[in-house]
Amino acid sequence: MKTNTDLTIRRSGERGHVDHGWLDSRFTFSFADYYDPSHMGFRSLRVINDDRVAPGGGFPTHPHRDMEIFSYVLDGALAHQDSMGNARTIKPGQIQVMSAGSGVTHSEFNPSSTEMVHLLQIWIIPNQRGLTPRYTEWAPSAEQDSASKVLVISADGRDGSATIAQDADIWRLKLQPGESSAHTLAPGRGLWLHLIRGQADVNGAGISPGDAASTERPGEYILSAGDEAVEALLFDLR
Repeated sequence: MKTNTDLTIRRSGERGHVDHGWLDSRFTFSFADYYDPSHMGFRSLRVINDDRVAPGGGFPTHPHRDMEIFSYVLDGALAHQDSMGNARTIKPGQIQVMSAGSGVTHSEFNPSSTEMVHLLQIWIIPNQRGLTPRYTEWAPSAEQDSASKVLVISADGRDGSATIAQDADIWRLKLQPGESSAHTLAPGRGLWLHLIRGQADVNGAGISPGDAASTERPGEYILSAGDEAVEALLFDLR
């Protein structure tokens, strides 16, 4: 749906959906058996899966290559193991980043026997194939945890962000009721914003949890929270 703000709004209910019992997932872009030719990705962004994994459930060991993959844990915990020797458990607010490169195998499980884990799984195409696989994490400092806008992933690792092999800046936004945050999109780049929690407004367009707003028009874009706290991820992509 187009708005008069030059934004394209992708509503939560328009996403693909699958419920396997152990996994309830909504797909922003075409993924697995969900195919939507009008939503194959946005620039280098290929996957935003909104996953809820039941206690004890998870993704058994499987391979990936030539993809920058990161998981942002929203609730619960996510246990990760991979062929590079990493074994980590990620908690809410933390992000794990895996550059699959020339090839890696990994598994992701919910280690809890009672609580669901809710996460966003995101894939970005790297700027080069066959890179050496690597794993890293991002966790907010006390100051960053409450900051309205924090750079969490970038190509150059500035401001303590995790790095990926692509010209992409990913920002985590956390706004208190009535608060706003601005982002300026430079010429030649694209913006994709995924709302995680709360009711918000982007340049006059109202959005709800699971909705996305995108644009390729340069300029200033302002995310404003309504009467409740808001959390979102903002992608600035070449």
